[in-house]
Order: sequence, then structure tokens, then C-alpha cells
Amino acid sequence: MTKMFRAALLAAALAMPMTPMASLAATPADILVVAQNIDDIVSIDPAEAYEFSSGEYVAQTYDRLVQYDAVDTKTLAAGLAKEWAVDDANKTITFTLRDGVKFTSGNPLRAEDVVYSWKRVVTLNKAPAFILTQLGWTPENYDKMVTADGNKVVVKYEGDFSSAFVLNVLAARPASVVDAVTLQANEANGDMGNAWLKSNSAGTGPFVLKAFRPGELINLTANPEYFNGAPAIKGVIIRHVAEAATQQLLLQSGDVDMAKNLTSDQIASLAGKDNLTTETYPQAAVHFLSFNQKTETLTPPAVWDAARYLVNYKGMTDTFLKGQMQTHQAFWPSGFPGSLDETPYSYDPAKAKQILADAGIKTPIKVTLDVINSTPFTDMAQSLQASFAEAGINFDIIPGTGSQVITKYRARTHEAMLLYWGPDFMDPHSNAKAFAYNEDNSDGNYQSTTTWRNGWAVPEELNKETKAALSEADPAKRSAMYIDLQKKVQEKSPIVIMFQAATQVARAKNVEGYVNGATSDFVYYRLVKKN
Repeated sequence: MTKMFRAALLAAALAMPMTPMASLAATPADILVVAQNIDDIVSIDPAEAYEFSSGEYVAQTYDRLVQYDAVDTKTLAAGLAKEWAVDDANKTITFTLRDGVKFTSGNPLRAEDVVYSWKRVVTLNKAPAFILTQLGWTPENYDKMVTADGNKVVVKYEGDFSSAFVLNVLAARPASVVDAVTLQANEANGDMGNAWLKSNSAGTGPFVLKAFRPGELINLTANPEYFNGAPAIKGVIIRHVAEAATQQLLLQSGDVDMAKNLTSDQIASLAGKDNLTTETYPQAAVHFLSFNQKTETLTPPAVWDAARYLVNYKGMTDTFLKGQMQTHQAFWPSGFPGSLDETPYSYDPAKAKQILADAGIKTPIKVTLDVINSTPFTDMAQSLQASFAEAGINFDIIPGTGSQVITKYRARTHEAMLLYWGPDFMDPHSNAKAFAYNEDNSDGNYQSTTTWRNGWAVPEELNKETKAALSEADPAKRSAMYIDLQKKVQEKSPIVIMFQAATQVARAKNVEGYVNGATSDFVYYRLVKKN
């Protein structure tokens, strides 16, 4: 198996500059080799890419007008636009493009490329298109909403939200800018270059696609003309290796520099290896326990308060969740701008019992708990069952497939639910709307939010604050408003946020500069060095 892999690796790297290797079991000094399961990729066209692995790929090969960069994944910075002017009153943003930027084809970046790029997304209407169309863009009105004016792009939007929200939308994956000239030359049957982009790249990014073979590899070579500086490494080869055991073997033998899908046990087994190290990175999904307010015994706020002290956070993260999740008790994930990282609650059954007693809550309380019938969810449910029983709240666990559990959740027919939630793009409103907003709790007003699905008629104060934060133009004030919203939901809500998912990456110690943000869109290789 290893010899076959080495042969494939060397064949893939033939076109890249390579320094002499002391032995076959060593990767080239100027090429990063990654073992990763990439079989989730459906498309690498940024107008269609909606999977974790394709998100990583787009981050290496494309840029947006504004973006969260490898240097600082928490700060929205200038990308292909060197500056922008905001007119909140007229719901307009005017972007001025950087001078001298070229696509990897050699074609110069033009305002027309930006206009074409976003029009592709709206017109093709693939999975991620909703991220842009929420700005009020349609195939019918797009030409009036986004226009080119010399080296400027004028963006108009509709909706009761601020320019700060719009900027975050335009920093999302589908807003990536593509080379219009190249795509128009490779258009087939009116597909705007979609078929061609499934095996080629047409961006301005730090890397250019050398080869993509589905279920086999992604081969990237550095773009020496990258406007933010050429990558430190000459190339990146991402090998599809589905089996975690094989990834570990290849890493330990020196055939790859990085393994990205090892189990927590395998990560632990690497401790003490002189030439290897591991890192844990928080991911965007937050995991929560929620109580349906259509169940009378779960409506007293004292039950919500007690529940926060009945989760054995440390017990779970120190054992079966070790390396997979970290304690996080707010609705916006850590690692994102505006996150609340305070964790004021810990396992304290005595305090929980006192809260219930002071409120006159009679126990025991019997509650059904719906859970996806797979690890780690079943293990989490069993832990909750044991810890909540300490205060007289008895869970009857009902396992089901993911579709069964989610269907029941959407129908609001559950009592308690163990589930998770992740944002679609880098803006706190993506989660604030789900956890802090519900103005119409009626059964006929279906909403894809945790608040509505749990039958929680959110207090008017929170609804108003959520809408105000969405329309607030000042980024600092807006961030402070979302932190305040998180504190209020953290303190008083039938939704108990417990954990944030994490991913662990094992790598050779001579690899430095790898950046793994909270979503796949924030995985960056351009700063990587091999010492």
C-alpha cells in the first residue's frame, strides 16, 4: 500500500520542482503533502462548491473583494478591493479594485469579472446561491443591482440589514471572483464554464490547480504573482486517503506531512513522537440540548436554569469527546468575530436541585430525549441521562436516524432534543436569528430556527435587539450587540448550548504556518513553511 502511494505521489509531483530526497519515505522539501478524506467533493466551481473539502480548495485558489485572510481569520480585510465606500441610507457599497492584480491565466482583474462572477452564482442557482440572493438579487434584476464603473464595482442590496452584514455575505465562498474571459472561452451549452471549472481553476488565489482527480488527489502549485505575496511553499498535494489507519501509517513513515482525519485515539497515540505534533482547532458547529416549550413540564425557566448545571461538560470532553469537542456555551462559535467565549456553567447537581426546589418544581420529571443514533450523540445522551437524573430529571432516550430526528424536530413534536447547528457564512446574524429571534411562534409559521422548532416565543426585547444588530452599520457596535445577545441567551433560554466541535490535525514538526479556522473556508496553506 505504501509503495503504491509513493509511486502515485511521485507521479503527481513530476511537474513540480523537487529537491533530492534522502529516501523514498520523505516528502519533497518544497511541497506539502496532505493525507485527507476528500470524497465529499461534488464540485470545485466556487459557484457550486458546498462541501467541506471543496471549501478548503476554493480558499486556496480564489479571492473575494473582502475576505478573512490567513494572517487574521477574525478580521474582515481588503481582498481584491483596496477600499470601499458605504452608503447605508441608499443601501449601496462601492468597491475600488486593487491595481495590477492578475488571474493565474495572466488576464488582468477587471470590475467586469466581479460582476460576471456573482451573476454566475445567481444564474446557475446552485446550492450556495442563497447566500448571495438574500441580498435581493435575482436573474431579472441583477444587472441593475451590481454594475461595473471603470475600476469600481457598485453593489446595491435590498432588505432590512446593514452594510456590515452585506460585507460578510460578500466575503463568503460563492462571492469568489473568477476570470470571466477564460470562462467565457470555455463555456459549453450555456453553462457559464461550470463543466470546465470542475477540473480547472480560474482565480487570483495563492495557488493554481495543477490537477484534480475526484477521489484521488488535488494538486496545487504556487502562484508567484499572488497580490498578497507568493506562498512560502512551492506546491500542495492533497491525497485522498479515506482510512484513518492508513493516514497514520503514512504520516509516521514520512510519506505525508500532515494527516487530517485521525481519530482521537490515534491522535493520543502520537504523543511523545519526536518528529510529530498535533493541534486542535475549534470548528463552527455548536451542540446543544433543547426543551420544547409545547411540553408543560419544560416551560418553567427554573428547569432551563437547572439544566445548565446538569451537563457534565468536563466529564464528556475529558473522555469520549476528547479532541472532538470543546466546552462552549454561546450560540456564535469561538474563532469567529463577535464570539462570546465565557463558560460560566459547570456540572453542579446540588445547585441544580436547589434551583428546582426554590422554584417549587416537583420532581421527578420524565422527559423523552431524541438523539441521532450514532456516535458521539448516543454517548452524549447517555451522559446527560445519568447527570440529569441526579436532580430528578429522567430522560427516556429515543434514538433515530438523522432524518427521523430532524423531521420530528421540524414538526415540533419532540420534548427534549440533542442536536447541533452551524452557520452558513461568517456573520453572527446567521446564528442569532436561529437562537435569539422568534416573533411569530404560531404552528403555521414554519421557521428554520431553533427557537421556533422548540416553540419558544422569544421575549420582545431579544427580538428587537436581534433586528437592531442586523441593521447596525458600525462593526464595533454591532459586534458588542451580538455579544450581549449571546449573554442573554446563555443565561435564560430553553436551549442549553454545551459544546463546539473541534478538529485535530497531526503534522510533521518541520511544518509551520498552517492555518485552520473555524470553517473549511478558513483553511489556508499559503503561509506554510517546511524547515
